[in-house]
Amino acid sequence: MEKKAVRVAYGESLARLGAQNEKIVVLDADLAQATMTKEFKAVFPERFYDCGIAEADMVDIAAGMSTMGLIPFCSTFAVFAGRSYDQIRNGVCYPHFNVKFGFSHAGITLGEDGGSHQAIEDLALMRVLPGMTVFAPSDANECEQCVKAAAEINGPVYIRTARLPSPIYDPRPFEVGKGQVLRDGQDCVIMTCGIMLEHALAAVEILKQQGYDPALLNFHTIKPFDSALAMHYAQKTGHVFTLEEHSVIGGLGDAVAGSLCGNGGFTFEKIGINDIFGQSGKPADLLVEYGLSGPQIAERVLHGIQS
Repeated sequence: MEKKAVRVAYGESLARLGAQNEKIVVLDADLAQATMTKEFKAVFPERFYDCGIAEADMVDIAAGMSTMGLIPFCSTFAVFAGRSYDQIRNGVCYPHFNVKFGFSHAGITLGEDGGSHQAIEDLALMRVLPGMTVFAPSDANECEQCVKAAAEINGPVYIRTARLPSPIYDPRPFEVGKGQVLRDGQDCVIMTCGIMLEHALAAVEILKQQGYDPALLNFHTIKPFDSALAMHYAQKTGHVFTLEEHSVIGGLGDAVAGSLCGNGGFTFEKIGINDIFGQSGKPADLLVEYGLSGPQIAERVLHGIQS
């Protein structure tokens, strides 16, 4: 199966979108080669702004641009969102300005750069901000849909992208705030987002070989969240597992938990990074270290079903 990093799709999507909408401008914090905004710069250099290693300034500049009718996309590494969080909160979200954030290299699959650069808290930070739409695309096709949707939304949007190449799946129907049923099932449901979809699919195959009938849901939109779909499958299957390359605090798992709170009749378990920082290593080795490979996910699910 063909693979492409979601961050690459982000850069390519911006370039295509820029040809359709002259209001699109792109800002980067000295990382255009890595965030892939270089694709936009190559085609529209007059609408590209390298702000240097000054993330807070970049966000403030973008906020000002948005008041002039432009649609700015800001890009840097996801871990550097913290450097500009005050500006994102008070300079963009508080006045509800039309600024987009495409932050890359999220999660432990960043790899060898280690825990200091592996953002495992970004979904939590962005999800808590009033008025912020939060996307976590699973592949290149879904990323393009997120970029298009972001440009059409009137308000702040966060798009989480990853460094590691991931499989490109057939295009699926896309609607902001709506989850996708990738596999119906009766025995349990795995709810996932981002590039963990590849490993969720591997776990599903193992569970099928063990004689189980798992459902699989993909949530490209973390906020607004499709609570109705999550509740339907929780009640249908009786066993809920969330899977994400993010802290189990504040991300997809807590979005699902918030949706299910106050209802019973099912078990619930979050699979992700358990309140610990990442470390340096090969992405595949790190997934195993943190229990996020397909076989390990399947083992957790089996244990949860049989307990």
